[in-house]
Amino acid sequence: MEEISIHTKPVKIGNITIGGGNKVAIQSMTNVPTYDIEKVTKQINDLASAGCDIVRFSVPDKESAEAIEEIKNKTNVPLVADIHFDYRLALMCIERGIDKVRINPGNIGGEENAEAVAKAAAAKNIPIRIGVNAGSLEKGLLDKCGGDLPKAMVESAKRHVEILNRFDFDNIVLSMKSSNVAATVRAYRLASQTFDYPLHLGVTEAGTIKQGIVKSSVGIGSLLVDGIGDTIRVSLTDDPILEVSAAKSILRALDLDEDYIEVVSCPTCARTKIDLISIANAVNDAVEGINKNLKVAVMGCVVNGPGEAKDADIGIAGGDGCGVLFKHGEIIRKVSEDEIIPCLIDEINKMV
Repeated sequence: MEEISIHTKPVKIGNITIGGGNKVAIQSMTNVPTYDIEKVTKQINDLASAGCDIVRFSVPDKESAEAIEEIKNKTNVPLVADIHFDYRLALMCIERGIDKVRINPGNIGGEENAEAVAKAAAAKNIPIRIGVNAGSLEKGLLDKCGGDLPKAMVESAKRHVEILNRFDFDNIVLSMKSSNVAATVRAYRLASQTFDYPLHLGVTEAGTIKQGIVKSSVGIGSLLVDGIGDTIRVSLTDDPILEVSAAKSILRALDLDEDYIEVVSCPTCARTKIDLISIANAVNDAVEGINKNLKVAVMGCVVNGPGEAKDADIGIAGGDGCGVLFKHGEIIRKVSEDEIIPCLIDEINKMV
């Protein structure tokens, strides 16, 4: 696919830079109490190990804000404090070294409070994400925009940006999320035409894993394929690790991730004489941690084997209780069904 657009400004979040044509960063969010330092640091580190670039957590109270220094000392990934209503919590987080804050300048108790947060963030070069959600727009804004939800979301973002800009603050990231996929896509497309700030993509309240992954993939993927988006978060009512896995899959489907093994496999049919479903799943699991830029094909028969999968670096095509191993469309040798997986993985490990 085409390169991600570089028309957005670069914004530094800890040791990660988003926007300006940089790699699309994966985000997720903890779902344990932030004041429980042992639990939250374990979850943050687990997310980082799974491939999460930036981790966000809610800061609903003073106890959570006070935990940030210790959390920072026990983690190495950039951290974002999610704050609503109480600007003092944002100030506490900034003072304790948070890498980014997520607020809505209009809901933290007056412009003087927004000014205090903007000045504190500017002093430490900490960016602010303005997070617009469809369900919490300013009163009367949707009616003012003629019931056009995406337009109202972008208008809300404009209002919040103007508040920060009045205090000479422009280190901004934007998001505008809805649980409606079409509205989300339209809002981000309009935002991309309106602002040059990096865009944090996501479909909010996407649901449980089955529905949530589909909605997020359609919404986020539609935007990324158009060159819109600088960082993504898949929202799932489930273990946050699954959000990271889904986000990686979205980026890989669009060739926006590097050094991973892409496994392609056919859907099986009456010609299939091996247990292809189990083999394909086992191969996917086996290559997950191998950092090589390869395409591996797991095909059910010779019809879908070396011919249709000739663009694969390596692959297997099933026969009757056996398989043929091929590289770049050329058959190497025949192996028994029980040898398919170890033989394929062994050959992958040998490849540069």
